[in-house]
Amino acid sequence: MEIIYVYTRKRSEFGRPCSFSDRPAKVNVDIPPDPSMASDFVLRNPVDSYVQHTSDMSEHEVNTERVEVESRGVNHVEGGWPKDINPQEVEQTIRFRKKVEKDEHYINTITHLGTLMEHCVKQNNAINIYEEYFGEEEVAEVEDEPPSAKTINVISKLTSFFNVLLSKRDPNITKRTATHLSWHPDTCKKLAVAYSSLEFQQNTKDMSFDSYIWDLENPNKPELVLKPLSPLVSLEYNPKDSHVLVGGCYNGQMAYWDTRKGGLPVEVSTVEVSHRDPVYGAIWLQSKTGTECFSASTDGQVLWWDIRKLSEPTETLVLDVTRKGLLENALGAVTLEFEPTMPTKFMVGTEQGIVIACNRKAKTPPEKITSTYSGHHGPVYALARNPFYPKIFLTVGDWTARIWSEETKESSIMWTKYHLSYLTDGCWSTVRPAVFFTTRSDGTLDVWDFLFKQNDPSLSLKVCDEPLSSLRLQDNGCVVGCGSKLGTVTLLEISSGLCTLQRNEKTLATAMFERETKREKILEARHRELRLKERARSEAQETEVEEKPVESPHEVLNRARREFFEVIEVELQRRAQAETQRLRGKVPGTGRTQPQHSLRWGRGHGSASLFQVKDRAGEEAAAQGEESQLLKDKEEEEEEKDAA
Repeated sequence: MEIIYVYTRKRSEFGRPCSFSDRPAKVNVDIPPDPSMASDFVLRNPVDSYVQHTSDMSEHEVNTERVEVESRGVNHVEGGWPKDINPQEVEQTIRFRKKVEKDEHYINTITHLGTLMEHCVKQNNAINIYEEYFGEEEVAEVEDEPPSAKTINVISKLTSFFNVLLSKRDPNITKRTATHLSWHPDTCKKLAVAYSSLEFQQNTKDMSFDSYIWDLENPNKPELVLKPLSPLVSLEYNPKDSHVLVGGCYNGQMAYWDTRKGGLPVEVSTVEVSHRDPVYGAIWLQSKTGTECFSASTDGQVLWWDIRKLSEPTETLVLDVTRKGLLENALGAVTLEFEPTMPTKFMVGTEQGIVIACNRKAKTPPEKITSTYSGHHGPVYALARNPFYPKIFLTVGDWTARIWSEETKESSIMWTKYHLSYLTDGCWSTVRPAVFFTTRSDGTLDVWDFLFKQNDPSLSLKVCDEPLSSLRLQDNGCVVGCGSKLGTVTLLEISSGLCTLQRNEKTLATAMFERETKREKILEARHRELRLKERARSEAQETEVEEKPVESPHEVLNRARREFFEVIEVELQRRAQAETQRLRGKVPGTGRTQPQHSLRWGRGHGSASLFQVKDRAGEEAAAQGEESQLLKDKEEEEEEKDAA
C-alpha cells in the first residue's frame, strides 16, 4: 500500500483542546448567475417525486435470564409436639399443656410477646396506613370538567364493505335495524348485535337473516357471523360462559350459539312450543348450571327455558292483568327486566304502556302478577332497575322517561319533560346512581343527571341523522353503544365527570328518592280519600233512585196533568191578589174603614172615580168568573178520569 500523505504532529500536542473564537462571516466563493446559459436548460414537466411515509423501524433483541416459577404449598395440620406425645390423644395433649403453662420460661416469653402485640395493635388503631391524602383534590378536578362525549368507533353495517363478505347472501341494499346490543361479559372488547327489520311487511325475500359479533379492535369485518333461521330481535351473552349466546327470533323461536362451534345455532326451539310473535326480550337467569333463561314476546307470554333442552319451555306465564290466565286478554310484552339480586322477581313492559311486576315463585299463576304500573301513552321500550337502589326503576316510552318506586303504584315519582321526538331506549349508569341515558327517534343521545339538572339533560349529543333504536352501556360506565335504524352502531366514550362517582352522591340520591316517594304517597292517600267520597255519594244517589216506586205511563200522565193544573191555579191566585192590592192602593175610599174620603173631591173628579171603580169591579168579577169556570172544567175532567 502506497502512502500518499503523512500527517505529523508533535507528541506534546496530542490531546490539546481546540480553541474556537468568534469572527464575522466571509465569502469564500461567489458564482454570479450567467443568463447566457439559460438556453442550455430543459424544463422538466411533470416532475415526479417520491416520499417515504412509513416510520423508521428498528429491531432490537435482548437476551434475558430465564426465570423459572414453580408453585409450592404447605399443609400444616398440627405440630410442635414432642416425640413422646401423640397429638391425637386428648389426655396427653391436655397434660402436656398444663405442664408447659407452669414453666417460668413460658410465662416470661408470653408476657414479653404480649407487650409487643399490645403496642402493635394500638399503633394500628391510631394510624390508618391506607389513608389517601389527596383523594379530595382528584374528585374536585373531576367535578370541574364539563359533561361531554366523543365518538371512538363506528360499526356500520353497510353494503360498501360487506359486498365482499355477503355478496352471495345479501346483495340487496335494504338496511336492517340494530335491534339489540350485548357486550362481552369478560373483556368488553366484543359486541354482539342483533339485526332485523321490525317494520310491518318490509321483509323481502332476499333480505339477510344474519347477525354479527364485532371485535372493536377490527371493526372492518365481523369476528363471527351468526346464521339464525329467522332474523334475531334480541341477543344476549351468557354472563357465566362468554362463549354462549341466546337469541330470540322474529318468528318467536329461541336459539343459542356456542362461538367455539361456529355461526350456526347449536339448538333451536320448535315452532309449536315457541312464541307466536317476535321475541323482544331474552335474559339469562342466575342458576347453578348457568343454562337457564326466560323470554317475552308481544303474544302475551313469558316462557322459561333451559338451553340443554329447548324442545319445550320449563314454565309459562300469561300476562293477563285480570288474573284469569286468558291469552286473548294478555298484554303484549316489549321489554324485560331482571335483577340478579332479586332472583324470583322480574318486570315486563307492555305495548299498552303498563309495567307488570311479577313473582315467579308464587303458588298460583294469578298470584304471579303482583302489581301493575300505568303511566305511558304508548309501548314501554325500556325498563331497568337502578343498580344501586333496586326498588327504583326507569321506564322509557312515548315522549318521556319516568322514574318509579315500587312503593307507589299509581304514579311515577320523577319524569322528564315531553320531547318533540319519540323516545326509543334508555338505561341507568352502572357507576353513578343519579345518571341515566335515553335515545330518541331524531338520532339524539341524552344523558340525564338529576342531581345537577332536572328539567333538561346534562348532555345532548346528535349521534346520527336516522332514528336510534337501541342502547347498551359497558359495565365500567365509560363507553356506550347506540344502534340506529339503518344498522349503524356508534360507540361513544363518556367524559369522566359522568362516569365517576361524585362525593356524597349516594346520600343525595337516596334523600331525593325518599322525598319524592313520600310526596307521591301523600298525593295517593289524598286521591284515595276523594275517590271514596265520590263513590259513597254515587252509591247514596243510586239508593235514592232505587227507593222510588216505578210508575206506569198512565200514572206519569195523570201526575203531569195534576201538576200542570196546580201551577195554573197558583198563578191565578197570585194574579188576583196582585190586582186587589193594586186597586186598594189607587182608589182610596172604596174600603170600609174610611168612606168619608170620597166626598172631598169635586164633581168631575168624583164621577170619574166612580166610573173607574165600577169598571175595575167588573173586571175583577170577570176574572173571578173565569177562575170559577176553570175550576169547574178541572173538576169535570177529574170526574171523567175517575169514571174511565
